[in-house]
Amino acid sequence: MSQNSYITLKADPTKLYSSAFLLMAVANFFAMSSFGSFFLFPLFIAERGGTKSDIGIIMGAFALSSVLCRPYISQMVDRIGRKRSYSIGCLMMACLPLVYLWFQGDLSRFYLPLLFVRLVHGVGLAICFTAAFTYIVDVIPPSRLNEGIGMFGVTGLMALGIGPLIAEIIVRDFGFNMFFVSASVLGAAGLLLHQPVPESYFRSGSTDVPSFFSVLFQKRMFVVASLSLLFGFGLAASGGFVAPFAKEHNLTFVSLYYLSYSSAAIVTRIFGGKFADRVGEERILPYALILTALGLWLLIVLWGDSTLLISGLLSGCGHGFLFPCLNALVIRDQPIQIRGKVTGVFTGSIDTGAFSGSILLGYIGESAGYGALFFVAGLSLLMGLAIYPRRRPRT
Repeated sequence: MSQNSYITLKADPTKLYSSAFLLMAVANFFAMSSFGSFFLFPLFIAERGGTKSDIGIIMGAFALSSVLCRPYISQMVDRIGRKRSYSIGCLMMACLPLVYLWFQGDLSRFYLPLLFVRLVHGVGLAICFTAAFTYIVDVIPPSRLNEGIGMFGVTGLMALGIGPLIAEIIVRDFGFNMFFVSASVLGAAGLLLHQPVPESYFRSGSTDVPSFFSVLFQKRMFVVASLSLLFGFGLAASGGFVAPFAKEHNLTFVSLYYLSYSSAAIVTRIFGGKFADRVGEERILPYALILTALGLWLLIVLWGDSTLLISGLLSGCGHGFLFPCLNALVIRDQPIQIRGKVTGVFTGSIDTGAFSGSILLGYIGESAGYGALFFVAGLSLLMGLAIYPRRRPRT
């Protein structure tokens, strides 16, 4: 092999739903269900005596590790391959939920060990996320990029709705110990199900490629990274604070928000992917930002379960367009040997926003209440209108 050699699995330019695509999609569903079930984890923190700021810190620690390790994960995905990296991530997602079984009693007794476990758990998700979406971009036709990314993401969105639903039922009927076991089983399913897929790319020599940070500061990357950070800030509100907010208002069906959110995002991707490929993702982005913000602002005037439903539908519709459009915008026409880094920039920026959002929104909620928290989260998304690319930015 030459010094710059690498091995790839060529995508069929006419076929989107290959066996590799479908198997990775099913595996992704189970791995993301394990992650999604932890949207109910704030209830564990609150039950153990945690405050709103404790919820923000502990939930944010998960995203912090994803941010800090993303340059190394991106390098790993480009170096050892997408599939092998995904296997490592799924193994962590299967094992780490069992560690939570050791945390019993008041939160103050295990606060620091819990933070450490959350940090490591976040690394596992970051590996899964980066490797899976890099793999999918490798195997889908470039002309169907929005559609392919969106449809692959449907499995994750389904998981983010079903995971909290399963978790709520298990926590209510069996307690948190069984909740942690079920999260482990879901992660293990993701690990097993993707094993038959072929590797899409790995380097077989010491290829000279740009570093993570040189990729980050390319013009197109930096614009999309900024938008993705604001997107992640908004996600911190829905992922970390809707459940305790609904609980505080004595709503009985907390997972209704996540079910409506994921359902709207799924429908949007099924019918909107081809449309985004036809008109261009940069034309869709401003409307997606506005919809997501409106969904968060609706929570400020919570009247009951119906508001949770409508809020979830609005934000979910925005999410359904935002994620694939931003992903397609950042990775379109990028060479295969740096796609791990490109995906790492994109997903790492979302995690940066999620981490900073968890911390800042937690303190805002503690001092000014949930209304202020959701207002700031929605406003952060609208800030993206000032920087979004009205035409596709050049590299």
